[in-house]
Amino acid sequence: MRLAFKLTRWCVGNNEERMIQKLSIGEKVGYSLGDMAANFVFQAMLALQLDFYTHTFGLTAAQAGTLFLVVGLAVACLNPVMGVIADRTNTRWGKFRPWLLWTALPFGIIGVLTFTTPNISPAGKIIYAWTTYILLRVIYTVNNVPYASLTAVMTTDPDERTSISSYRQIAANSAGFIVASLAIPMVKFFGHGDDALGYQLTMGLLSAVSVVFFVIAFLVTKERIQPDPQQKTSLGQDLKDLFQNRPWIVLFLATLFYFMAILVRGNVMLPYFRFVAGNVDLFSWFNGFGLASLLLGVACSTAVSVRVGKRQLFIASMVLAGVFSVVLLVIPPSATVPIIGAEVLRQFSFGLSGPILWAMMGDVADYGEWKTGRRASGTVTSAVVFALWAGLALGGAIAGWLLSFYGFVSEAAVQSAHAQSGILLTASVYAGLAFFATAACLFFYPITREVNLEIANELAERRKKFAS
Repeated sequence: MRLAFKLTRWCVGNNEERMIQKLSIGEKVGYSLGDMAANFVFQAMLALQLDFYTHTFGLTAAQAGTLFLVVGLAVACLNPVMGVIADRTNTRWGKFRPWLLWTALPFGIIGVLTFTTPNISPAGKIIYAWTTYILLRVIYTVNNVPYASLTAVMTTDPDERTSISSYRQIAANSAGFIVASLAIPMVKFFGHGDDALGYQLTMGLLSAVSVVFFVIAFLVTKERIQPDPQQKTSLGQDLKDLFQNRPWIVLFLATLFYFMAILVRGNVMLPYFRFVAGNVDLFSWFNGFGLASLLLGVACSTAVSVRVGKRQLFIASMVLAGVFSVVLLVIPPSATVPIIGAEVLRQFSFGLSGPILWAMMGDVADYGEWKTGRRASGTVTSAVVFALWAGLALGGAIAGWLLSFYGFVSEAAVQSAHAQSGILLTASVYAGLAFFATAACLFFYPITREVNLEIANELAERRKKFAS
């Protein structure tokens, strides 16, 4: 028995050595800067935008929730379209990389405009908010779908994909750390009491850095995996293959609940500290410690997933994230240390899942190619990213609607006990349920670590044949 085990390990080791396609640290870091760039705006949408719209810009919570839902669901439909476009883009730089360069400057400009408060009538502000938010979501999609698709074509090795995703998640969550920990102090510093000016200048600085980072990501990355040159382009066949891909269906549903949970939780924590805990300055400390713990979780993710598998790690991560979300319900709002301690544990647990989701997108694209002989990385990735944005839209809308249902008044300096209870329940129980739903979906995900390696090896052999 022991001899057979060693022989199996030796064979698997040889297979892994044969299929490994190592990337340099420089390429991984450069690629990850693209996610940091996008997350300066993305994390602002998660942590600040509801509070910005209701506390600074002048929208009601219900108006902001409706904006998030309608625009979010509408623009989410653009993701599959962008995936199809990216799959059919052919340049000397590749299919996906050029989009980082083409969208860099528009992304930066629109990011600033979205967090600008114009001195116009209330009706004009509503129009302005809808226009800029639509533009932001569109440019984010045009940029992010090709960027996310790059993971699937930079290397054939599933463990290297997890490593790439770990780098990008560290970069993304570093951006989240900066936004969550420093954005409010930066708004106060730049605004000198004028939050509208503070938000505009803060997002202006972050957006300028984003433009530079997108260009760097474009310059240092390389696309190594190409579809079979004999593969015929067929949108109908791509979509048929997609809906027959069971791992994609499971990942779609898991992603929907995953990002719903993030936004339900993220959108109410600033109101929690402002109106329930009664100390908005603790928000930065809460996020600072939490995001530092999340980065540690992300850094541990690759090593743990190699041992237990992506699916198992993802499930455990979601269950623990749900548990530590619900714990907030029983912690007194004045108990600062336990609140931050629970967030540290929640964020570490959540961080373990961060790289896994993005690496799974490449694995699902491999699964589709393995089963059908056709590869459509952009279509597969964009269809999962559609679920991401649909989850964000639903999460943002649910957060806004729940606050409104519980009697939250955006202009009030003090909220009623009922409204405070709604804020607490949204941050704990409702967010926790979404995390648990994500875990439940993943029980049906069929790609184990063993299947992952089998697919990677077989596809490597196929590519050798059509390459020659």
